Amino acid sequence: MIRLLHTADWHLGATLQGWSRDAEHRDALAQLVAIARERAVDAVVVAGDIFDSLNPSADAQRLLYDTLRDLRVACPHARIALVAGNHDPAARLEAPRALFEMADVVSIGAFARRDGAFDARAHLSPIRDASGKIGAHLLALPYPRAVDLPVTSGGGGASAVREAYREAVESARREIGAAPLIVTGHLHVAGALESEGSERRILVGGEHALPSDMFSPDIAYVALGHLHRPQSVDRETIRYSGSLIPMSKTEIGYAHGVSIVDVDASGAVVVQHAPIVRPVRHLRAPATGALCLAELESALAALDLDASAPMDAWPFAHLAIRVDGPAVGLKAELDAICEKFPLRVVSTSVERPQAPAAAPTPLRLAERKPMDLFREAFEQAHGVAPTDNHFDCFERLLQEA
Repeated sequence: MIRLLHTADWHLGATLQGWSRDAEHRDALAQLVAIARERAVDAVVVAGDIFDSLNPSADAQRLLYDTLRDLRVACPHARIALVAGNHDPAARLEAPRALFEMADVVSIGAFARRDGAFDARAHLSPIRDASGKIGAHLLALPYPRAVDLPVTSGGGGASAVREAYREAVESARREIGAAPLIVTGHLHVAGALESEGSERRILVGGEHALPSDMFSPDIAYVALGHLHRPQSVDRETIRYSGSLIPMSKTEIGYAHGVSIVDVDASGAVVVQHAPIVRPVRHLRAPATGALCLAELESALAALDLDASAPMDAWPFAHLAIRVDGPAVGLKAELDAICEKFPLRVVSTSVERPQAPAAAPTPLRLAERKPMDLFREAFEQAHGVAPTDNHFDCFERLLQEA
């Protein structure tokens, strides 16, 4: 039996409303290394989006190399594999290949072809147990760019991606026979749940989501990246490990972590989720619904925040504010309240009461007074009638026009 640690979507170098996530990433990756050591894994597979941008900072690259070093120390015999996602600089991941090979690290940025055919040997590597016995093989496939896809009679789209995977798996089978095969993929599989506001929608062969049946039943495990929610799709052996930390407020409720995958000689698979303890709290105030501005300060005081904590440990706060009238000066008031507390506000949603729907009436602008139109538009936008000061401002604008 071999044991695999499947992870993805680190997004090193990411920020949240301008705030660095480096301290969170360093803590989460230290936990990942500890899990790999404690579980005595035989392979660590990172299924894409290692970086958050195509031009990662020096700090983000250094954190990757530090983590690879720590993983090698923690798991001396383990196969370590990196594959490029849609956020990653594919060429930059492959550039240090000679150095990576010295550390027994596989790094795949693009589909390799030889004489027009898929080159399985460039993507295929054995996974050995602690005794050195091969227990499975890894077919490391990155995010499939348009240039990676073959021309098919179906004219592209999902059929081209399906053909690319069919060719890759068949080429691998010619090399390894019926041995257990683990395949990576960085794409959106139909039926999986997205994280609104987090994941960049990707088109693979002109398709947004691809069918799960493109992964043949003889594949022991499919290690997926791109979607941040830990989840399986259609069968337990087609799985997203999810991101290590929340990348947006949509992900506050996710159980972030990594997938631990045991594969025996027959190809039977057991999957476990190993959680990552969140390095920094993500708070929604209030937990549900919305607060009026007068309630915000007491709600934040009740959170019992640690004023002595360093700034990079301050919680990220997502506020939901209920406003019954005009919101002039709201941001300044929010800032004045929040700066009293050791937290970092990264999103604010403003909720207004729903105005009763009025029956539409045909408008003939020539017969309407501008002041009446202003009153109606103001009430529709803010849910209350304009004041005399609003009317005075509008009158001055009319005169200037």
